[in-house]
Amino acid sequence: MSDDRSSGGSLTARWLERLFPGVVGEPRDRKDLVALLKQAKDRALFDTEALAMLEGVLQVSDLQVRDIMIPRAQMVVVGRDNELGQVLPLVTESAHSRFPVIDDDPAEVVGILLAKDLLQYCGNNAPRFKMRDIVRSAVFVPESKRLNVLLREFRASRNHMAIVIDEYGNAAGLVTIEDVLEQIVGEIEDEYDFDEGAFILRRGPNSYTIKAHTTIEEFNDYFGVEFDDSDYDTIGGLTVNALGHLPARGESVVVDGFRISVVRADSRKVRLLDVERIEGGEVPAPAAKAPPPDTPGS
Repeated sequence: MSDDRSSGGSLTARWLERLFPGVVGEPRDRKDLVALLKQAKDRALFDTEALAMLEGVLQVSDLQVRDIMIPRAQMVVVGRDNELGQVLPLVTESAHSRFPVIDDDPAEVVGILLAKDLLQYCGNNAPRFKMRDIVRSAVFVPESKRLNVLLREFRASRNHMAIVIDEYGNAAGLVTIEDVLEQIVGEIEDEYDFDEGAFILRRGPNSYTIKAHTTIEEFNDYFGVEFDDSDYDTIGGLTVNALGHLPARGESVVVDGFRISVVRADSRKVRLLDVERIEGGEVPAPAAKAPPPDTPGS
């Protein structure tokens, strides 16, 4: 048995020596391993995106569900007794595919509604809609659950959403398999139908979804404002500067008449923002080089 372990260790050492010439022995801790990975990237063994993914894999086991969950106040929910006419506008506007179903108490989630289950109620011969007939069971997880454990459970159960509960059993938020995967692979754009090459998506008269790497210059051109770009280049950088820290999903800040809310963020950067203009009325028509106003797809 010890010979097998010794043989395995020698094989690992030889592999590391081939991958990282001049390195003696195996990395002692995660810091050493990350340093080696950065050296490999510098030697063009893989690119920056691959390095970010590898670092994300290493960080996932350190993160808990509470670090990435959507807070309860930010959840888009439906009521167990809602009629179809109440549900469809919400589903269409949000463009989500899964919705927590609540009882009278917002902290009590009784199930999950899948948007695709509403299709059977379309058409002339559709049955009478009853929410209780199509509500699916919800999966509940504690805030303290590690993301690597949650990802393994998602894969095993084939669930895509879990309701996060606090120590009292109340709903504290929700988390999806996409949220976990984004910690590894970065932003996954699915429910925001940006035109190719566009950075700003108009969702209403004064509400927008904006990619965090939109430059301040592009933001200024679109909204007809003059935010200073001397200290940061992007709207994400402006948001981080205004908050004074790397924000989590659900945090918001008001900057010169704009309410900026974080839609997506991970342990490394802000990725997607909701922006609402709260002063000055309607936004003027965008300049010719800016992306045209749009509405989200279904």
